[in-house]
Amino acid sequence: MNETMISIRPFCEEDLGEWFRLRQLLWDETDQEDHQREMMDILDHRDTQFVVVADNGHGQLAGFLEASIRPFVEDCESENVGYLEGWYVDKAYRRLGVGSRLVELAEKWARQRGCTEMASDAEIDNGPSLAAHDRLGYKETSRLVHLRKNLD
Repeated sequence: MNETMISIRPFCEEDLGEWFRLRQLLWDETDQEDHQREMMDILDHRDTQFVVVADNGHGQLAGFLEASIRPFVEDCESENVGYLEGWYVDKAYRRLGVGSRLVELAEKWARQRGCTEMASDAEIDNGPSLAAHDRLGYKETSRLVHLRKNLD
């Protein structure tokens, strides 16, 4: 598969079903109702939320990226930071530059809204995600372990 055959563009309404399908692959522990609620929330806040897709030209999306503008991000020096909320490329299209092109468009969107920094997160044990971020110039700033205790 040639990366030039993939069109990177902002989300449009016709992408809704494919976006939903890919979201379920990325966040497989999230139930359908939560996915739908989150998707509608993103679409209702297009001033601070952005979805970019990789269109294979045959009615399917090869990937997507959700970005936002956050008023505060840990370890960032500015306010209103662009944030990569979620990023997924279908296995058949990985290592072809699709992910980097998705990130590139999200970064452009954030710059156009006055952001001077872009941030992201990844699970500590998600080596492929950490490596992809590193290849795109994202550097680890800290590690955080969440803890909890039941109060009976």
